[in-house]
This record gives sequence, C-alpha cells and structure tokens, in this order.
Amino acid sequence: MPVRTGAQYIKSLQDEREVWIDGERVGDVTTHPAFRGCITTVAALYDMQHGSLQNKMTYASPSTGDPVGLSFLIPKNKKDFHRRRGMMTLWAQATVGMMGRSPDYVNVSIAAMAAAAEYFGRNRPEFANNIWKYYERIRENDLVVSHALLNPSHIGDQITLVEEPALRLIEETSEGIIISGSRKLDTSGATANEIILYPTFRLETNDMYALALALPCNTPGLKFVCRESFNYGGSRADHPLASRFEEMDAVVFFDNVFVPKNRIFLLGDVALYNQMAQETHYVTHSDDQTSVRQNAKTEFLLGIASLIVKTLGLDKDPTVQEQLGEMVGYLVTMKSLLQTAEENATTNKWGVYTPDVMPLVTARSMFARDFYPHIMEIIRLLSSSSLMTLPSMTSFDTVLKPELEKYLATGTMTAQERIRLLHLVSDIACSAFGAREEHYERHFAGPPMRNAQALERMFDRGPVEDFVLKFLARTD
Repeated sequence: MPVRTGAQYIKSLQDEREVWIDGERVGDVTTHPAFRGCITTVAALYDMQHGSLQNKMTYASPSTGDPVGLSFLIPKNKKDFHRRRGMMTLWAQATVGMMGRSPDYVNVSIAAMAAAAEYFGRNRPEFANNIWKYYERIRENDLVVSHALLNPSHIGDQITLVEEPALRLIEETSEGIIISGSRKLDTSGATANEIILYPTFRLETNDMYALALALPCNTPGLKFVCRESFNYGGSRADHPLASRFEEMDAVVFFDNVFVPKNRIFLLGDVALYNQMAQETHYVTHSDDQTSVRQNAKTEFLLGIASLIVKTLGLDKDPTVQEQLGEMVGYLVTMKSLLQTAEENATTNKWGVYTPDVMPLVTARSMFARDFYPHIMEIIRLLSSSSLMTLPSMTSFDTVLKPELEKYLATGTMTAQERIRLLHLVSDIACSAFGAREEHYERHFAGPPMRNAQALERMFDRGPVEDFVLKFLARTD
C-alpha cells in the first residue's frame, strides 16, 4: 500500500477504540471537538505526501516499489540522511514546530530499532524478526504510532515500581503475553493507529517490567484517559494554534491486555532492556527529529517577535533590539548544533548513518532549560498590555467595525491584521494551549537536571583536564 491520504488516515481512526475525556467515553474521535483539530492537521501532513511534494516526502518501498514516507527510511549514507531531514523539515514547518508528536518522531526511532534487529534477537531470535516485520508493517501501511514510556510513579530518575500501577507482565502463553498496569505520558495516542512501548528508565533486577511491544490502539482492554482539552472550540482567527495543533495527552490503562507473540520485541531481559537506547541509537534519531522541529518553532517565534516590534513601533528601542538579538542567538545556536551533529555523523555498527549525539543532547537540554522559557518571556514583554484587551475577530462583523478600524490600526498594519497577529501571540503566550506548550518543552526529554547529568556522563573531561595540567607544568 502506498502512502496514505489524509482521508484514509481519518477513516482508520473510526475503529471503536476506548478513549475517555471529561468523564465520558468518546464515540468517534474524528468528530469530537477535543481531537478534531489535531486530526485535521495530521491528515494535512499525509496529504503533503502526494502531488508536487511527493518526491521530497517519499521514497520507493524496498518491498513493493510503491512510494512510502521518508521518515521510515533507514539512512545508510549522508544523501539518505539529507533526504529524510528535508522531509522532516517540511512537516515541522507545516506545524510551525508546535506538534511534538508528529508521526515522524516515532517513525525514525522504530526504523533505528529495526536496523538493530539483531540486538533484540540475542536471546530470543524470534524478537529480531518481530521488530523488523513490525517496522515493515507500519512503513507499508503508513501508520501513525504513539508511545507511552513512563510508569505512573516515574519522577525524574527516581522510579518506584509499585505492582498495581506499573505496567508489568502477568502471564506468558504459547500465543503471547498478558500485561496489566498503566503508562504515561502518551501524547496523541488517542489519534494514532498503534501504540509502542519501549525502555526509557533503568531497571534493577525485576524482569516482569522489562517489556518492549506494540499494539493497535483499539486493542481490547486498552484505555486512553485524556486530560482536559485546551482547544476550547474558538475560531481559527482567535485561536490559530490551539485550533490546529492541540495534541491530546493521556494516561493509558492496560487491563489484562493480550499481546500476540509477533508483537513482542523484548521480554524479561533486564540487561537488554537497560542498554537498548545506547545499543540501537533510536534516541539519537528521535533527537534529530526533535531538533529539526524546535528549529522551526524558534524561527516561527522569532518571526512573531519581529512582527510585534514592527506593529508597535519599537524597532529603534535599544532594549528591544537586545531582546531580538538574544532570540537570533538562540536560533543560530540551535541551527549550528544541528549542523554539527550532521557534520560529525558516523555509521553505527548496524550500518545506520547516525548523527553525533552530543550536539543533539546539548540542543535538547538548552532549548528546554534556557532558550524556550526565555523566548516566551521576551514575547510576553514585547507584547505588554496589548494582549489584555483583544476583541474577538468576529467584532469586525458588527457595527463596531468602523471604530475598530479607526482606533486599532497602526502605521504598518490594518486593525484586522494587528488583532489577528495579537491573537496568535496570545494563543502561544497566554492561553492554556501556550502554557502546555511551554511546560511540554521544559519536560520534553525529562527533567533539566537529568539532561545535564546525561551531558556530563557523555563528555570525556580527561582532555580538558590535561590541557590545564599541561599549562600548570609550563616553566616558560
């Protein structure tokens, strides 16, 4: 099957999955207002794979020759890597960086796992075949896959695996396994086709929690319990971001869920579980997608800030120029780190062309801890009280229109243009959607302290210490 259309994606979600929100079970996620905006946006991403952009979005399937999504490509060289990154950039720009779980995020991870299939089959050879066949299945059917990686008691690096809440093995049979428990944080799981579970924290000895597997989202016993929607049903003009990019987050419950044996990739092997990220490099590839998305988001926010300054006539203010200069510095830093990761890329032992992990982890850490929070603070400061008195865009359809156009216009924008821009600013800076975006970016890859600790562990301090010791030994 070649790449899907948006309509095919939407139809695939009408499958009686069990999704709950506001205390009620959702009958059809494709028509529910909490999910409709995000689904429409993802459908548009799928439609980009057709028509004039197809050559930039797809490649020929090794199995059928049909066009399949480039985010499934296992890069073997720099050319492959560039093609995949170009496709990810197009999707990141289409979502202005606001969707942390566009389909390519998990796709690149699964592709890296599949390339390292031998790793999964070290003690159970069938698992190597399972992960490869699963990769082929989602590639050939162009499926959306979500993931839920944390147990309910997971806080930072401290995890208490309490038997009842934590996802665990209940029983293994000749046909598969039965699992129970729960996982958080599943972003966009309610609007995906599949959910995959794999390691993100270390285990000590208890092998009942050492699991990696995938399931359809309509599997019996699987429940998605969603938070309150931050898309409050406003117009695209008043809520241009929330109405398009509200990704739903959920806790997932597994009530004696049966997992067929061909959907199991790792089971009961604590050592393999703990080393999976380092051995397969799947995180490095998802970090590459993350960096591409965050660059697009930073460009979009810089553009917003620049238009605010022009609209309010603040171009010549030295303080404002300094603030814009800081944002430019953040963007240049993020782009430089991404470029460095590419320039220092190497081929790993599975034959996968893999970017340098250090610049990507640095970008991920700095964006979450320093860049994004400060960018949002600058945007709020630049906007000042302008965000506090915004009339709805529908006000221009009333008898107020002449007065609105007279009093709210500026030297560079009409009143409607100005209010439309400020609604965009308000949606990212002041709304529940905007607050979620900031919180999400801050904790996207775990607590800032853990990311800094990861950098410390990965960096060899020996050479810089030697540099100092050699200086101290100088006698000139």
